[in-house]
Amino acid sequence: MQDNLGQGTPNSTGSGDPRLELLASPQLASWLADHEVSLAFTTYQAGKLFLVGLQADGRLSLFERTFNRCMGLCASPDAQTLYMSTLYQLWRFENALEDGQMQDGYDGLYIPQVAYTTGELDIHDIALTNNGRPIFVNTLFSCLGTVSERHSFAPVWRPPFISSLAPEDRCHLNGLTMDTGKPRYVTSISQTDTASGWRARRRTGGVVVDVQTNVIVADGLSMPHSPRLYRNTLWVLNSGTGYLGYVDLDQGRFTPVTFCPGYLRGLAFAGDFAIVGLSQPRENRTFDDLPLEDELRTRRVETQCAVQVIDLQSGKAVHWLRLEGVVKELYDVVALPKIRRPMALGFKTDEIRRTVTVAPPERIRD
Repeated sequence: MQDNLGQGTPNSTGSGDPRLELLASPQLASWLADHEVSLAFTTYQAGKLFLVGLQADGRLSLFERTFNRCMGLCASPDAQTLYMSTLYQLWRFENALEDGQMQDGYDGLYIPQVAYTTGELDIHDIALTNNGRPIFVNTLFSCLGTVSERHSFAPVWRPPFISSLAPEDRCHLNGLTMDTGKPRYVTSISQTDTASGWRARRRTGGVVVDVQTNVIVADGLSMPHSPRLYRNTLWVLNSGTGYLGYVDLDQGRFTPVTFCPGYLRGLAFAGDFAIVGLSQPRENRTFDDLPLEDELRTRRVETQCAVQVIDLQSGKAVHWLRLEGVVKELYDVVALPKIRRPMALGFKTDEIRRTVTVAPPERIRD
């Protein structure tokens, strides 16, 4: 598969790989330019990190790299650091370019600098503390964790309904958002405390939990994901219903705002807009008998694999990037402010061994 997916839209891959087309709404490029932002999103199904920005002539730039089962994605506030989870590692990428510096037309060159070998923890959402330390959702052990210099992970917190740490994916803890640099809210598909117990509670067992108080602030959700605190509002994807909405913390109630034709995972913001990832539900029992099926049938629409830009004031989807072909599912999406055209290095070409950067001199002290 080609690293750069082409010069415009629609785009398709070559090199004899299964077909993938990316189709963009007419004004997506203008929206990215107006908001001085680019996007990154992951698909664990195809093992791809996609980076979307603008070329010098204003057309879309679409770039991808291959990583084994990449899922959770997190950017530092200045977009200079990216964290991404893969099958058994947590990677830290750094932008090697300084302000105003370019590399082959790109102003963001993300190099995988550090990998923590965690084992297959099924890491979902990732967030950063004020000092840049990653906190992640350890879905296999039903807890929040952080990296360790000696161990696979260090537990940080577990939900009040989980009695002990065990590699059993008891409740399918998946989402995390921070508040003033500390974990604040998480999403879980159920409150079950038995191995894979969440699978029987997919339709209405979902909860949002306040990490600081151990209080459940919303329940009755259908496979919720991607909680995000933005402008003093707790936004959540009620994925099993297809709705983006917010939690009224006073009432303990989820308020739907926008229906999206897909299973929702991945949520970011830029100005007055939300950026949401949509997936086509897999044909297995995990996605059977969800309210999303009824909603799609009522609206007479088909599911999409896409990234949608939603105007928070009107609740309407105003821009989109749709993936057709081999990629059916997305997991996470982040916005990269002030980065116009990002790219990343992977491990399947010679670029990574030929790219060398030099830090300012350091004095070694005794």
